[in-house]
Amino acid sequence: MEIGIIGAGVAGLAMAWEALKQGHRPSVFEQAPFLGGQASTFLVGDQPLERGYHHLFLSDTDILELVDEIGLGDKMKWFESSVGVLHQGRLYDFVTPLDLLKFTPVSLPGRIRLGLATLYLQRIKNWQSLEKYRAEEWVRKFVGGSAYAGFWGPLLRGKFGAYYDQVGMPWLWGKIQTRFASRKGLGSEKLGYPIGSFGEIFEELSRQIRERGGEVHVGVGVEKIVLEGDRAAGFLFRQDHDMPERSFDAIITTTPSYILPRLVPSMPDHYVQQLNNVDYLSAVLLILELDRPLSDIYWLNVADVDVPFVGIIEHTNLVSPELYGGRHVVYIANYLSRDSYLYGLDQDDLLDEYAPYLQMVNKSFDRSWIQKVHHHKVDAAQPVIPANFSDKILPHRTPVRDLYLANTTQIYPEDRGTNYSVRLGRKVIRMVLDDKGFPTTGELPKPPIPSSFTVSGGV
Repeated sequence: MEIGIIGAGVAGLAMAWEALKQGHRPSVFEQAPFLGGQASTFLVGDQPLERGYHHLFLSDTDILELVDEIGLGDKMKWFESSVGVLHQGRLYDFVTPLDLLKFTPVSLPGRIRLGLATLYLQRIKNWQSLEKYRAEEWVRKFVGGSAYAGFWGPLLRGKFGAYYDQVGMPWLWGKIQTRFASRKGLGSEKLGYPIGSFGEIFEELSRQIRERGGEVHVGVGVEKIVLEGDRAAGFLFRQDHDMPERSFDAIITTTPSYILPRLVPSMPDHYVQQLNNVDYLSAVLLILELDRPLSDIYWLNVADVDVPFVGIIEHTNLVSPELYGGRHVVYIANYLSRDSYLYGLDQDDLLDEYAPYLQMVNKSFDRSWIQKVHHHKVDAAQPVIPANFSDKILPHRTPVRDLYLANTTQIYPEDRGTNYSVRLGRKVIRMVLDDKGFPTTGELPKPPIPSSFTVSGGV
């Protein structure tokens, strides 16, 4: 089969790889001039770095298997993580049970209940039993007001803004599951990072897809999905791409849900309403290159509603700053709606807003430490998944025959992430093959396979 895929993020590339393994020919089209989607990279010095912070957990077996398949398994290195919480100007370590007992913003009974609730969530497998609850509601009811006010409440507000009280409990369950899966016993968690960046993985994956007879086009936007009768038959591209119309046996789009009606204006009204029924937040990242460390913590959660960002991820407290010419890389992370005041600020104004709060992390911090600043926005980065989402989640099969939707709203109950995107890609390709009556095998075609395709764009 000829399979057309919209989007060269992790899911789209994983789909192309899986399609090749099953003996079919994928063609991937990406509007952006780079691969990787939310995990795409830019340069810090001469070293690629993710626009949005990324790491892997020990439980991320799907992407680890893919990395091994393309021969980059030796790039994965594992490090002990350090976690902290910023609350009302004070830093707290938050790694061990003893650290939890020392977390005084929550009352002692609240700390005990918080620890017990975390252990309970770690062990629970029937996440459906939690689905009727909103995270805010469950924490208040089962962990108590002190734990909510001192910890989970500020984190939910920082992460989801005005949507903080709508988020379903499976989101919180999923966070606990992944964190504990990367721990051994009661020790610190182990996190993985590919030395060379995730960008190297996407480049090599794309190269091998092309080498084995697939296509990967970057900087090529699909204007419209062409219908023939009741089925999706091909793509029309933006006029400035000078790309002829293409036909496919099946089409998969990895775009955010609200984009699909623009690609297929004739979608049924009830389905369009469902597509538009999920709210998204944008990831807004300010990335600082410092001449010294800001702290000794890798992942700093901000549990303070007065601080205008939700987290500080000091990347070079996980990997060596030597990778970046001795620079210390610090992400200041936020999730914002597009009508937010902070979303509209440019790089310099956003730094002006954030800089005073960095002295809460390090009282000696001075802006002269900053050698360079980078500002990135990733729209539709975080879907807001409410309670009882199983009743609302859209199936991968759309009302249009041979057209499939696969995006971060359908990873549920897990949250977005590279590992789940790889899993999603494999799942949807196998669904397409099943619908078309093809068996699944799993053997990769041997390169090189002569082909007449051309690769457009560059990374």
